[in-house]
Amino acid sequence: MEIAEMLDEIKREAQKDAKLREEFLQTRKEENPLSAFCTKCRELGYPVYEMDVITAGEEFYAAMKRSTNGGGENSPMLEAEDDFYELFFTGL
Repeated sequence: MEIAEMLDEIKREAQKDAKLREEFLQTRKEENPLSAFCTKCRELGYPVYEMDVITAGEEFYAAMKRSTNGGGENSPMLEAEDDFYELFFTGL
């Protein structure tokens, strides 16, 4: 399972479970929120690591750029589509 799929699955679980949702929201208050977030994901059995989240977002953004107008300079700027971490909390 890819990172995006795992994050979607985790988000669905957290949307159904208020306690789990609150635990994820609390990770944002930690000194290193992304690390705390990934630790929580791993506690739930999902192998999510910081670089996986960052790389997945960058790869997604690069694929979007390549698919738009040949990926040239006229490609539209994407807003936050490359930040899977923030997208997770937006949907939560």
